[in-house]
Amino acid sequence: MADNEDINPYELLEIESTATEAEIKKAYRQKSLKVHPDRHPNNPQAAQKFHELNTAYELLLDPTRRTALDTKLNAQQAKKLRFAAYDNKRKAMMEELEKSEREFKKSRVDAQREAQRRQQEEESIKEEGRRLMREKQEAMSKLVEEKGKQKAKEEDAEAPSTGPLDTTVRLKFSPVNHAELTKSENIAALLRRFGPLDATSIVLSIKPNKKNPSKPPKHATALVPFNKVDGAFAAVLGSGRKDHGLEGIEVSWAEGKEPDIVAWLKEKGHLANGTAATASGQDKPVSSNPAGSGGGFSSFPDDLSFDPDPIKPPLPTAAAAASGLDFESLTLMRMRQAERERLEREILEAEAQEEA
Repeated sequence: MADNEDINPYELLEIESTATEAEIKKAYRQKSLKVHPDRHPNNPQAAQKFHELNTAYELLLDPTRRTALDTKLNAQQAKKLRFAAYDNKRKAMMEELEKSEREFKKSRVDAQREAQRRQQEEESIKEEGRRLMREKQEAMSKLVEEKGKQKAKEEDAEAPSTGPLDTTVRLKFSPVNHAELTKSENIAALLRRFGPLDATSIVLSIKPNKKNPSKPPKHATALVPFNKVDGAFAAVLGSGRKDHGLEGIEVSWAEGKEPDIVAWLKEKGHLANGTAATASGQDKPVSSNPAGSGGGFSSFPDDLSFDPDPIKPPLPTAAAAASGLDFESLTLMRMRQAERERLEREILEAEAQEEA
């Protein structure tokens, strides 16, 4: 019986286990008339008893379910008979054995549940630790980033203004000893080891010997604009050095003095006063901040990629202007061209005074 397996349908209908189908129906009619809820309106248990009676009746009329019930009841009866034959000692032993088996099974289940609980607890602790670690790393990264931005802002505020010739150097050499440098492309090839430069804007001045025009000129001067300040700085450091291919060649700043931006970069540690770049291009001035330290200045990265205001080519043609240059760019380029022309005039005047 689904609702109460301890109820015996035969006992409920008060019939034998060998009763026929007709006997079952007869017993059901008699019992249902006695326990019907309509006859016992004041008995709250009448409906339950009537339900149990119907369940027992349906079960006994189902051959399959009745056979299963008979098998169960016979097994229970056989067990009762076996236990009845046991003495008190054997009963105690059997009960103790069954109790031990139940306790063993229960302890094994409890152990599995405890192990599962501990594993879940450990995973929860690990996940919490990972979460806290992520939060700490994010907070540290954010703090470092904010400090870097603040430092960059402070250094940007301190940075001096840049001039149009801060990346331009002046070369002085003898055309007799360096005949190959009488061409701008050769000068560009010589100095390109120090960094990218604007070969099209090189200004070369070779004044003939006035006293004896038949003799080769004694001095030559060239203005070479680098794209970045570190290239110009390296070239100046290598002035006159044989190991850098500048033996007999004087390299100085175009305006005759070190630009303010270079002095500021050296003070901040973005330009080193050490050896200039070698011919292989591998020993360029290095930053005082190690790569990846996160302390680089925003406008001047650790790889010295600072480009304060690179020298542009000479005055643009009409085609260049039509290609997309705005008015501000054209004006700036004209200003730079005028500055280069002024320096060229100064060079010529200085050479004239030396010869006089």
